[in-house]
Order: sequence, then C-alpha cells, then structure tokens
Amino acid sequence: MRSQIAALCRDSYSTLTSGKLVEHVREALCKHHSRQLATAAIDTPKSKFGLRLSNKVPLSPHRRLLSTSQFLQQDTSATSQGQTNNLKEDSESVALFNGLDEQFPCLMRNPSKGPEPEYHQVVSGYKKFTYDRPFHFKYNDGVIPSLTVAYETWGELNEDKSNAILLTAGLSASSHAKSHSENSQPGWWEKFIGPGCAVDTNKYFVICTNTLGGCYGSTGPSSINPETGEPYGTTFPLLSVKDMVNAQFLLLDHLGVEKVYATIGSSLGGMCSLTSAVEYPERVGRMLSISSCALSHPTSIAMRYLQRKSIMTDPMWQNGHYYGKSYPRNGMKMARELATMTYRSGPEWSQRFSRKRIDENEKLALCPTFLIESYLDYQGEMFCTMYDPNSLLYISKAMDLFDIGEDHEDITSACAKITCPIMVLGVTTDILFPIWQQKQLADVCRAAGNGKVTFYSLDSVYGHDTFLLNLNDIGSAVKGFLDTEQAHSGRVRPRKDQ
Repeated sequence: MRSQIAALCRDSYSTLTSGKLVEHVREALCKHHSRQLATAAIDTPKSKFGLRLSNKVPLSPHRRLLSTSQFLQQDTSATSQGQTNNLKEDSESVALFNGLDEQFPCLMRNPSKGPEPEYHQVVSGYKKFTYDRPFHFKYNDGVIPSLTVAYETWGELNEDKSNAILLTAGLSASSHAKSHSENSQPGWWEKFIGPGCAVDTNKYFVICTNTLGGCYGSTGPSSINPETGEPYGTTFPLLSVKDMVNAQFLLLDHLGVEKVYATIGSSLGGMCSLTSAVEYPERVGRMLSISSCALSHPTSIAMRYLQRKSIMTDPMWQNGHYYGKSYPRNGMKMARELATMTYRSGPEWSQRFSRKRIDENEKLALCPTFLIESYLDYQGEMFCTMYDPNSLLYISKAMDLFDIGEDHEDITSACAKITCPIMVLGVTTDILFPIWQQKQLADVCRAAGNGKVTFYSLDSVYGHDTFLLNLNDIGSAVKGFLDTEQAHSGRVRPRKDQ
C-alpha cells in the first residue's frame, strides 16, 4: 500500500496541483480502508510534497496513521534498502503507536467524604420586603423601578427592638442561615444559630437577607424588570457592596429596627458588616467581620476574574440573556471548580486526599486520576445549576470593586467613622482573604481611634470555609463578643478630625 501511494505521489506531483494530489492520496486511502474516514489538510511548514495529511483513520480506538511525508519517507527508505518485502499490505502496517482512548469517559465520583458547607437552592420559606420606589445604585447612575429583599428571621424581637442582629451571607449563600418551620433544610450557619448557640436566639432576634443581586428571592439579574416584563439579565445596574447594605437598611426601616445590636458577616458578608458600621455608625451597636477585608487585593480579584471569564466565554451565556433559552452550565461548573480551590487549603487537602488515586487499578488517561480532581469535578457539578450565573458575575464584581475608603480620604478616615466595638477574625490558611488582610483591618481601626478592637488569628485546616465549618473556634469567638458586656461605644480616643 505504501509503495502504491508513494509512486502515485511521485508520478503525479509534476502534473497535479497540491490540492488534486491531496484528493488522489485520499482516494487511495479510502479505497484501501473503505470502512474508515481519511481526511487531508494542507499544513505548514510544507512537507516533502508541499502538503501533509491530517489523518483521522481510527484503525482501533487507540491507533493513528503516519503523516504523508513520514509515510513516503519510510517507503523510500525501505525500497532503497531492499526491504519492501517486509511491508505488509494490510492496515496494521501503518499503525505505529498505541495512544489514548479519545472517548474520555471522565468519572463523576463522589470522593471520600469530609465536612462541607450546607448550601441549598432556596425557593421558599423566606419573607419578602418590597420597596416600591426607585432604588439608586452607586455606580453609573444606575436605578431600578423597585426593590425586593428576601429575608428570614429567628428568635423574637424585644419590645424596644434593641436585640436585632443583622447577619450577612457570603457570595452564593441565601437568607437560609438556619432551619425553621417554613424550611426544614439545614442552613449555611445551622449550628451557629439557635437557643444557647453562638448567636443565641433566646437573647437575639436574628435577621438574614439574600443579598441584593442574588437569585434566592431578592432583586437581581434573574428578576423581572417591571418596565419590560423580561428578566433584567445584564441590563441590571452594576452593583456595589454599599448598594447591598443600603437595601438591608431599607428592610430594617420596614421592620422598625432603628439600631441593630450587632452586624455580623463573613467573606462578602464581612464587607457588608464593615460598610454598615461606616455608613450607618449610629445604627450599629457592634461590628463583627470574619475572613474579610477593608479592600480587595489583586490576587482575590484575579481569582474571581477567572470565574467570571469561565462563564462569559461559554457560548450558552449569550451575553447574559439565557433565561428560558439556554444555560452556561460548562462555564458555571468551571467557575465553581476555580472558586473551590480558593475556599479550602492545601493542608486540608493533603490530609484529606494526599495523592490518592480514584482507582489504583485503572489505566492512566487524561481524565481525572487523583481524588482531588474528582472532588473539584464533583463540587462544580453539584453547584453549577444551583445558582444563577449572572448573580455570580455581578456579586463577584462588587467584591472586586470593594474599597471601604473609596468614598472617603482613605481606609483609615473611613474606619474613623465607626463608633462601636469591633471584632475581626481571620484564618491562617485562608487563600482568598489572607490573614494579613484581617490584621490590616484591625490595625486601621485602632489607628483611627477605636479602643475596642479585638483581633483573633485562628489556626484551621479549612481555609476560607472555616467560618462555615469550625464551630468551636468561630462559634466561641462570636458568642464571647456578643454576650460580653462592653462600653456602649468602642471609641476611647477622639476622632482625628475633632
């Protein structure tokens, strides 16, 4: 077979264009392998005859043919050495390697179990507050006709409404922080809230909202624009953390809560908690920030940028107008896998997965080999349809833009507005919000004149997710801060502007 094609190419090259020569070679291949597909494509740099075959002739799931130049070179070499009698005339004569199976049956296996946050797609069990007037956004003169805030509560509001705690969730969490009669699913802070718990519902009335821009009841990109009757999609105004906090305080006005006993937040929630104490100092009694910051730093911005890019480059995203048409599942899955890498820590994964393989007896391939790969795949698959991709885009962008000093001279002058006691918690293994950011926040608040600042650095293998999983350390610190009697005001030194 090789001798025939070599002769054909040599005899035809002087009279045929390279395109026709390709057709002749393809025809010869097709005749010899009638049940298989042979394709040809011009390649650069040019081979011996100014072309190269790009063969897709699956002799078996793992076998491929030589390129034309290699094919002819071997034929010429064999002829010159008088070894043509060793060339076989069947298809196996051109199969020179055993490659990988192109089926890629990547396995969706749930790896060895470990502690995971309780996140659920919340579609009921929450209350709604609607603000029937235009709501204005911080950036680009954005405005929407009305606003809805989904929220849930635990405990009882006392007579003078002085025991309310405003709890703010992370990026993708809902208002469902704790199970209750209207929704029995475990909440994302299930073990932290309740009678006698870190946030004691025998003492406090706990309010948790779904963040503005979310998809679990509060107004966001997936909500219907009353002016058009269609989902906002990416026409939704650019969002800021300050907008989220303003929406929360509209809810507090609705509930008749003039001042919260404390505001508590982790991650994005910590940004909201800090913003509440800066923008509404007279309405916040204590401020607790967990695994958060005073401003986003480049590494965390880069990590969230890659998540957004994964979604926005998925063809199914359709510029954010996929509702009722398509869904950017692959982009969303990749975004979650990237995010998961920032939520946990290397020490935990070394203990939990090490370099263990999914199946020690399985043939190696390009599909996942190690348990850690399977874990990331599982996390992406589990989450990718649970949360609205546009909400992730908008809220993660708001986190990137966060800088508590943006509307002030600097972060110190912003924190100088805080008049209440402050607790800042950080975790040494946190990749997304490194411990130095929490120390920076505590130091800035002290430098701004607040003498009631407590800072804890916690050792935990769970990285950023420690605030969701480490009940002993986080819970004890929160309970101590809330229940310890302190001075009404954390400020012991006058403001720098006084």
